Amino acid sequence: MAPQKGKQGTKGQKQIVEENKQTLKFYSIMALSSELTYIGIMLTLFWESYTALYMFLSLATVLVFAGSLQFMRSMASATYSETGQLLDGGIDLNMESGFAEHLKDLIILTSAIQILSLISSYFWFLWLLAPARAFYMLWVNVLAPWIFSPAPEVDEKKQKKLERKAKRR
Repeated sequence: MAPQKGKQGTKGQKQIVEENKQTLKFYSIMALSSELTYIGIMLTLFWESYTALYMFLSLATVLVFAGSLQFMRSMASATYSETGQLLDGGIDLNMESGFAEHLKDLIILTSAIQILSLISSYFWFLWLLAPARAFYMLWVNVLAPWIFSPAPEVDEKKQKKLERKAKRR
């Protein structure tokens, strides 16, 4: 496939609204299906081992799903005029390298962990990948550039002027 020539086209507001609805629906179904599958199997097959710890982890997954989906809904909320005309389609949830991308990754990670934890309880430890990735992104995008940035270069004329000014005092 040949690379596309020219500038990449932009999406219209109506297209963003429709794609956001589809994205929210997809991730809501993913979250709901993994939650229902996990709880259904735990309650029917593994009732004896469904302790308070696993109830807490189930509640934590519900909170992660609900928080992520609600935040994505608020990001994608469209603004309409009094006549019903679309004014703003909200933020594009499918935009590459956007914040919604991280929320979608969190939903995918949580769903996978929840289903895999039916095989072994040790899969719950994979949830530690989320704060590890958050710290990595904080380090790469904020802390490391701030700490290791080179000192700003000072113009020679300005440096001499500052030295003369300091000598006068």
